[in-house]
Amino acid sequence: MKAYEARHYLLKAELLWDRVEDRATYPFSLPAISGLSEIAFHPKVTFLVGENGSGKSTLIEALAVAWGFNPEGGSKNFRFGTFASHSSLHGALRLTRGTRRAKDGFFLRAESYFNVATNIEDLDREPSFGPKIIESYGNRSLHKQSHGESFLALLEHRLGGKGLYIFDEPEAALSPTRQMSMLVRMHELIAADSQFVIATHSPILMAYPDAWIYQMGQHGLERVDYEDTEHFRITRSFLNNPRDVLRQLLGG
Repeated sequence: MKAYEARHYLLKAELLWDRVEDRATYPFSLPAISGLSEIAFHPKVTFLVGENGSGKSTLIEALAVAWGFNPEGGSKNFRFGTFASHSSLHGALRLTRGTRRAKDGFFLRAESYFNVATNIEDLDREPSFGPKIIESYGNRSLHKQSHGESFLALLEHRLGGKGLYIFDEPEAALSPTRQMSMLVRMHELIAADSQFVIATHSPILMAYPDAWIYQMGQHGLERVDYEDTEHFRITRSFLNNPRDVLRQLLGG
């Protein structure tokens, strides 16, 4: 075992099919889920990639809920709920944890980060003898920043290291330049004993060195090299010759 594996908080997840009442129902009927027995995680970064509807966000959400995070995002201390949209997949997962306990953690869902920001403001309006929650996010209202700025505030101020961070499509808020900034901050947090599990469409993010990439699709869930992902191949093809690609797509 390599020395850095001592910092490995989430080792693997097993899907216990005896807990599933009907394998023909969503999300258990998805190709990437229907053949799943277990998935192992890299000590530093694991990516889940795939087309829309492949199940990557469903799986990342189930992992987060099974770990103890609020389904709509936040740390383990967040318990708000606006709409119960999460699947029953988390109830069929058994997580294997490392020997060291994560001292920090956060589940980011790009689609519901607005709700996290609102809950922070609601909680900070309540009487408290301690510091305001927003102080951990840079002490500036997340609603008074752009989506990308508020997410970077989370990265820079709230995430402190020695934690498990589960992100669902974080690139939705970030320009390509800001995605590179995210890679830099991720690298700093990894050096501070952190582990990331990320569902993404971004070929920039998934280029993080030595990360494990699981591609989800009609052939199930398989670990692939970065250059073999559809995201890399299609993006490279387009950027190498956008005019030819556009001609094929649009005709003429």
